[in-house]
Amino acid sequence: MNPAGWRLRPSSVTTTTSTLLGVLLSAGAAIGLAVTNPGPGDFEEFASEQLTRLITEELCREDGLPLMLRLVIRDCPAVVASQRRVLGHLALEHSRRRNLGLFSLYVTELGGEKILPNWRLPRYHALTLAGAGRFLVLRTGQDNGDHRNVSP
Repeated sequence: MNPAGWRLRPSSVTTTTSTLLGVLLSAGAAIGLAVTNPGPGDFEEFASEQLTRLITEELCREDGLPLMLRLVIRDCPAVVASQRRVLGHLALEHSRRRNLGLFSLYVTELGGEKILPNWRLPRYHALTLAGAGRFLVLRTGQDNGDHRNVSP
């Protein structure tokens, strides 16, 4: 039986401990996300990789460049790869970052410039989520450069 007439009941200490533990874990996760929120330098590196891949796919295919440029440029992928750092810097310059503490949103708009009389670079836009040391492209698009859009 129960000595001294004590009643056995669930302790409010257990409930308080569970609540406190939940709050501490949530706070720890939030701090972890804030600390690992990638900054502009990280975005520049990520963007350089993405743009190098995208431009290589677009320009280095058989119909990607005008005939005159294809005659001059023998190794298109190598030319694009040699501009990797420049592409990352260009992407960073043409991006707006919304730092929301735990994560960031990057809105990037590139292109649309007229290169030759009848050849204009396509306009490329992207919305990228940055958080927990990673990047996730949420939305991309490409148009002929006649108009601008993209906003989160």
